[in-house]
Amino acid sequence: MAFVAQNFDMLLGTAGFSETLLKNHFTLYQGYVTNSNKLSDILAVMAKEGKTGPEFAELKRRFGWEFNGMRLHELYFGNMVKEGKAVNQNSALYKKIIEDFGSWENWEKDFKSLGAMRGIGWAILYYDPQSKRLFNVWINEHDVGHLSGAVPLLVLDIFEHAYMLDYGLKRTDYIEAFFKAVDWAVVERRFLE
Repeated sequence: MAFVAQNFDMLLGTAGFSETLLKNHFTLYQGYVTNSNKLSDILAVMAKEGKTGPEFAELKRRFGWEFNGMRLHELYFGNMVKEGKAVNQNSALYKKIIEDFGSWENWEKDFKSLGAMRGIGWAILYYDPQSKRLFNVWINEHDVGHLSGAVPLLVLDIFEHAYMLDYGLKRTDYIEAFFKAVDWAVVERRFLE
């Protein structure tokens, strides 16, 4: 079964994100979907034909990059909404953030600082169901550094394509615009599921 690109056009018109930036970003995401499908098909044929040597191994590694690039973008766009939706201060997620970080402000400062670090990648609020803890995590590459078994709740794209067109080097301004567009109802739902 093929992966299907989701349509995120409902984000067009989101304050702080130009139409050009969003459309370029959607196109980049669609490339991850296309490449995930291509690699999946190629790998299936190679496995069926018994061609599991070095080329197969490298394509297997590349599949993780393409697949995670696809999914992380779906989570990123999926946790945004044109008008933003405030966090419910009575929600289980809000209470858990306060429990694990001491206050909402501590968590927010930590997450925004993470996103503002030098480098490219992702800032992700993870929930580890085994330890029942929240973690703000920097992911350098799509396929490296994820917390095994942890659930991504809030995903922020920190690759240049996500902000340079509109913000240049002012990454912190991009992060502020992102926070105004977060759909906390979606993030809370991810936590409860």
